Amino acid sequence: MHRAWFVAAVAFVTIIGAAAFASLPGLLIEPLHREFDWSRGTIGFAVSVNLALYGLTAPFAAALMDRFGIRRVVACALTVIAAGSAATVWMTEPWQLVLLWGVVVGLGSGSMALAFAATVTNRWFTARRGLVTGILTAAGASGQLIFLPLLSWLVEERGWRPAAVTVALASLAVVPFVWLLLRDHPADVGLAPYGGTYAEKPAPVPGAARRAVAVLHKAAQTGPFWLLAGTFAICGASTNGLVRTHFAPAAHDHGMPLTAAAGLLAVIGVFDVLGTIASGWFTDRFEARRLLAVYYALRGVSLLFLPMLLAPSVHPPMVFFIVFYGLDWVATVPPTIALCREIYGEDSAIVFGWVLASHQVGAALVAFLGGLARDVFGTYDPVWYASGALCAMAALMAMVIRRRPAAAMA
Repeated sequence: MHRAWFVAAVAFVTIIGAAAFASLPGLLIEPLHREFDWSRGTIGFAVSVNLALYGLTAPFAAALMDRFGIRRVVACALTVIAAGSAATVWMTEPWQLVLLWGVVVGLGSGSMALAFAATVTNRWFTARRGLVTGILTAAGASGQLIFLPLLSWLVEERGWRPAAVTVALASLAVVPFVWLLLRDHPADVGLAPYGGTYAEKPAPVPGAARRAVAVLHKAAQTGPFWLLAGTFAICGASTNGLVRTHFAPAAHDHGMPLTAAAGLLAVIGVFDVLGTIASGWFTDRFEARRLLAVYYALRGVSLLFLPMLLAPSVHPPMVFFIVFYGLDWVATVPPTIALCREIYGEDSAIVFGWVLASHQVGAALVAFLGGLARDVFGTYDPVWYASGALCAMAALMAMVIRRRPAAAMA
């Protein structure tokens, strides 16, 4: 078996371990509200800072990987996540939540963002890139599947502090795998990329921050960049910002136990794995922008029906929504990365980092506005309907993306 598949396996395990931090924010809203009497808008603001920095850090992290290597950047990021999560157990003020969970964990998680998966795929694979992208994207869902039931049980039975410590330990546990098993480039072990020809390892690229900004400047002069960024912002708003952050408290508002709501999110993770890998397979065979249009349209329809399905107990229509939504959760990632690669060539990982930044800015806005809407209206219903309408807009935007050769960036 080609060494590239072992590198992909290490990246998969790494993303699973790092996914623990993404599973926790939605479970913290009610416990922190009860213990400290902080408003849901305040807690949602801390989550929004985390989500925004998760995205804004990604393009710089991709450039840093070109400068210092994947291993060093990812190992440092996991250590920062562990430190920030562990320190939250001593917080007593809202600004400490914003600083630790918002800023520190946000910066660390941004370096473990999907730009990491894009960099590994671009360097180690020439063939099967869509499939590998789908598998690595699904790793986040697998981590959610593993950690959500455990973290929800800890929050219910032991409180939120043991859950925060668990996130820290999970991040630290992955560091040895990264340092000992991950390799930065196929040339490090004398191999060609899977399905490609041998090439010497490129020299480290200095000026990581300058390069990330320069790539943004060039990409921003092309229309496809803004369409990709806009659609991915809506993707983040309707997944990480809305469902991952607010589904559990919204279900709890209707009388559903927190553990049951977290279990439903874990089931989303199960079908997310299937949907994302299938999306990667489809991306290798069908036009990426048409796939995006179908994914966003179906997601918007499902969100419009969700307010009618929330109830004190789990019933068949809710299970159908969970399965349907899970298949579509991050199915948008493989075709989005494929379009970035096709249009922007060697700079595609950094361009995708900026597109991912828009994803997280959208998620951050809805994480904050969703909590604020709950405080003002006493219900999440307006947020579900607004997100459904946004997904319909994203489907239309995806269809008007015009592909250009990578030379357009020159």
